[in-house]
Amino acid sequence: MNNLLDVKGVSKSFGDFTALNNVSISVPKGSIYGLLGPNGAGKTTLIRIINQITLPDSGTVILDGETLKASHIKDIGYLPEERGLYKSMKVGEQAMYLAQLKGLSKSVAKERLKYWFDRLEIGDWWHKKIQELSKGMAQKIQFVVTVLHEPKLLIFDEPFSGFDPINANLIKDEILKLRENGATVIFSTHRMESVEELCDDIALINKSNKILDGKILDVKRAYKSNTFEVGINTSNNLALQQELSKLFKITPANFKTLNNELKLSVQINGNQSPNQLLSFLTSKGEVSHFVELIPSVNDIFIQTVTKNSL
Repeated sequence: MNNLLDVKGVSKSFGDFTALNNVSISVPKGSIYGLLGPNGAGKTTLIRIINQITLPDSGTVILDGETLKASHIKDIGYLPEERGLYKSMKVGEQAMYLAQLKGLSKSVAKERLKYWFDRLEIGDWWHKKIQELSKGMAQKIQFVVTVLHEPKLLIFDEPFSGFDPINANLIKDEILKLRENGATVIFSTHRMESVEELCDDIALINKSNKILDGKILDVKRAYKSNTFEVGINTSNNLALQQELSKLFKITPANFKTLNNELKLSVQINGNQSPNQLLSFLTSKGEVSHFVELIPSVNDIFIQTVTKNSL
């Protein structure tokens, strides 16, 4: 797959502090790319470099096959974590102003704003001032002006901040539709459940260094531990546990089921298969629960950052 964005060996320091150290990422066209990391890791610095708010000390940024330049501003839509709407301006007036700054004519801007205001059911906000809106309402306006000029690359930094669950889900669906319509998205958040739902690829930055990247499915495969949650009804729990411990690594497990069966976490080694484990269990009793434990993005985030910090 062709990449829309390639960041190659980018470094940035502020005095004696290194914000980014030789960081490279590649964002495939038409994907949602999760940019992850703890506070202070360097994510915001990288986003600011892609937006040309600040310049790298070294390295290059390639957007759609061209070295990043000033004219590429029109190809990027950026929703920052710290919102930047003018509180005393009316919603419609401000949206029109920002749309024209992105190069839209007045007529095109008005047409597209009507489409988005109708779509998000916010048409009656046109004459309200930003200061009259709740944080979530203002966030909807910020989202609209970010996507209005239909840029090639959208960068959302904590886009669900301030939203209740219903509106967060609404914006999530809109982000997915934008990808379906050809947009490429960089998505930065601390909400790992949103990463699981939205992202195709991820990169994890910690202490100014990229420490992990790849397709989510590939990353999960690399971090899985061949461990299975097992629930089994048997006549002698203790005897089964002793027998299992001779063949597999087992620990007690606590998961919710409708029955009161023996619950264990069972880890197989590289020479064993899930079928061997399942076959053994079915020979000993009635298996009611058998699920492989796939690490979540949150698990991988914590494990990788913790290991990298030692």
